[in-house]
Amino acid sequence: MSDATNNAAAQNAQAQPQVKIKKKPDSGVLYVGIDLGTSRSAIAASNGQRVNIPSFVAYPKDVISMKALKKEKLFGEEALKHRLSCDFFRPMEKGEIKYSDRDQTTNKGGADKVKQAAIDLLHHVVSLANPRSDELVYGVIGAPAQASIHNKKLLLEAARGVFDSVIVCSEPFAVAYGLDYFQDTLVIDIGAGTTDLCRMHGTLPEETDQITISHAGDSIDQYLFDQMKQKCAGASFNLNMVKQIKEKWGFVGRISEPVVVTLPVNGRPTQFDISTEIRNACRTIIKPSVDAIGNLIGSFDPEFQEHLRNNVLLGGGGSQIIGLAEEIEVALQELGGGKVRRVDEPVFAGANGALKLAHDMPAEYWQELATASA
Repeated sequence: MSDATNNAAAQNAQAQPQVKIKKKPDSGVLYVGIDLGTSRSAIAASNGQRVNIPSFVAYPKDVISMKALKKEKLFGEEALKHRLSCDFFRPMEKGEIKYSDRDQTTNKGGADKVKQAAIDLLHHVVSLANPRSDELVYGVIGAPAQASIHNKKLLLEAARGVFDSVIVCSEPFAVAYGLDYFQDTLVIDIGAGTTDLCRMHGTLPEETDQITISHAGDSIDQYLFDQMKQKCAGASFNLNMVKQIKEKWGFVGRISEPVVVTLPVNGRPTQFDISTEIRNACRTIIKPSVDAIGNLIGSFDPEFQEHLRNNVLLGGGGSQIIGLAEEIEVALQELGGGKVRRVDEPVFAGANGALKLAHDMPAEYWQELATASA
């Protein structure tokens, strides 16, 4: 590993609250990288396990649902499938644990239950890596670029009982780290709750190198939902159905065939052409992203701005929208041009990078959860 890579890894850990441990074990350790996302959570582990699931948690409502489901906790697609007979949680909001005063009066128990759902989700995601009972678990968790100090504390609290040592790092930094993009690269990570941008210039990004915006997958879903309410008169559908439609058909340029969906109208399946609506909804991400790119390029050293604009890396689940990289590249013409490419594995890019960081991190920068309190 190069000196620049070593320095970036060490500085990234140094930016987090630490409790030093004496030695990084040479064996008996399972390293994991986790992207605990608003919509989906992914884990990549040193034993070769790689899994991603929807970030949903559900608990049977009563004795009848418990008898029917035969489980105390449900996760991912199973939680979504049985949400009507359960207390249903999507505990991550804008890439952070959804924990605020307003939650005290929601979700049948408030913020404490939402927080517990986040803890249970993290426990479940780690279990998917199949750690052995005799292994220590060292984990790196990706968070939004400008995640609050409070949220990082909540992530550390959630990690207790799951990890033996942990690091919280910037999600777009993890994407870049996993692909060895440390020099003159601008990373855009489009998640469900936030879009995070980070410019890399051979060292650990500072606060001025990162921008988090709220225009992301959830905002696209809501826009499409509102547009379909107008276009699909009389049809019955919910936000989750709209999300599934976007994930299957989302595009921003031109398509060869119209997007036709079937929705119930008074219980009768009815077809609707929503090509214009889905295109317009997906395009709402372009201008905010380009504006943020412009801010990061414009405030960069002028000698290196051209390098930055010609090395834009697009990741996250939202990067899978058909034609998005090309359309952002077109929009960059107003800023003097640029080159945009999508990462090869957008769903796992953050988890892969976090796992690589876990392997590379020196022992003294790991957070020992037994004594950590920051």
